[in-house]
Amino acid sequence: MASLFHLPSSLTFRNIYHSPPSNPINPSHSHFRFSVRNENPPPQLSKISEFSSKTLNFLLSGSLALALSLTGVGIAEGKVGVNKPELLPKEFTPVIDVAGFLSDGQEKRLAQEIRDIEKDTGFKLRVLAQNYPDTPGLAIKDFWQVDDRTIVFVADPTFGNILNFNVGATVDLDIPRSFWSRLAGTYGNMFYWKEKGEDASIEAAVMAISSCLREPVGPNNCSEVK
Repeated sequence: MASLFHLPSSLTFRNIYHSPPSNPINPSHSHFRFSVRNENPPPQLSKISEFSSKTLNFLLSGSLALALSLTGVGIAEGKVGVNKPELLPKEFTPVIDVAGFLSDGQEKRLAQEIRDIEKDTGFKLRVLAQNYPDTPGLAIKDFWQVDDRTIVFVADPTFGNILNFNVGATVDLDIPRSFWSRLAGTYGNMFYWKEKGEDASIEAAVMAISSCLREPVGPNNCSEVK
């Protein structure tokens, strides 16, 4: 798969299919379980995943991209790549909100939750809330020191579903890829964030990721979106 960032070959960074599934999971359905993890998705899903990776690339770099939306596949084109380090905060933070979706209190709570995740699991969650093209873009790679244990969560409503994820290779080994598509289908769909707000989608997604990362690795881990 193509990478979100231009990383050294030793730091493989995988892109995750973000379009909602046909039957998104209701968080209250505690009986639902996935017992088989498909490491080799069918050709159709692989193509969709490729489209999604280009969507994220477009959101951050502005290069020619095929973009998934709730209405289907469309073409989005940007002639100039986005790399605006001036939009980065002066001090390190795992949450960057250039779109103004979050209150100061929400940012602080999410940042603390993310620090707790990293302390407890070793995985690094990073959240970028943006409205393309107002984004620091590829400048976040060095700012966050993105590596194979990093999850980059880009919250951007540009293409309908607000939740977009890229995960490092080590994360991909432990977390089923189906989790990310179900998470986007549950909390990222346009109906959800337009009714409850972009901030609600972001907070719900972070808490669901936190819950997933803390589960023991096994055939049924992260089978629910909580």
